[in-house]
Amino acid sequence: TNVISITDGQIFLESDLFYAGVRPALNVGISVSRVGGSAQIRAMRQVAGSLRLELAQFRSLAAFAQMASDLDPATKRQIDRGMRLTEVLKQPQYQPMPVEEQVALIWVATNGFLDNIPVDRVRSWERQYMDYLRNSGSGILATIKEKRALDDDLTALMRKTADEFARTISVDQLEVTI
Repeated sequence: TNVISITDGQIFLESDLFYAGVRPALNVGISVSRVGGSAQIRAMRQVAGSLRLELAQFRSLAAFAQMASDLDPATKRQIDRGMRLTEVLKQPQYQPMPVEEQVALIWVATNGFLDNIPVDRVRSWERQYMDYLRNSGSGILATIKEKRALDDDLTALMRKTADEFARTISVDQLEVTI
């Protein structure tokens, strides 16, 4: 008999995540997949490593923070970033996103470009940033799609473009989406 399907991995879903609007409500900290990384392009594996770690830390810190009254600034920053990362990962039903856009968005989120954006405005920022990438002529999305990996030159261009975008937009221009 073929038992591969049994041993390929396990996913753990959490009702708390589901009711918080995170779908799929996958607990990345304890879910295991033998195939996941192999099925992704290298660029996604490059950005997903830090994303997985940050989300796992966020979930454990968020649980701790519910019981603690005072949080040190570093812990508060980690929780705030985790909330923004969670917003970035929410995807409306029937609105698939090309992998190159996913990579670009996860990269800016894990590299701190959303740290000063209020959580309730992250979705608006995301939409405007994607429009900016598609229309800026930077070629970032096309390069990710073609090379399927991030190198130093592309990362430098992504940083430069994200900095340029940050200078063109203010929080007041972002709509509240939560």
